[in-house]
Amino acid sequence: MENQMSFIVKLLLLSALLSLLIKYATPSLVIPATAINALIIVLLPPVIMAIALLWRFQAHKQN
Repeated sequence: MENQMSFIVKLLLLSALLSLLIKYATPSLVIPATAINALIIVLLPPVIMAIALLWRFQAHKQN
């Protein structure tokens, strides 16, 4: 139970930090509103997740 609670607290802290970073740091970034940038922003998370899952599948397959 203690291990799960510490995981949840860490996850909440990381989420809050990411939220503050998005709210206060990203307005200073200058990213032009182009179709390519929109595609990158939309497609990058699924591609990263697919790579991570494929890497995990390959590691599990070798064991």
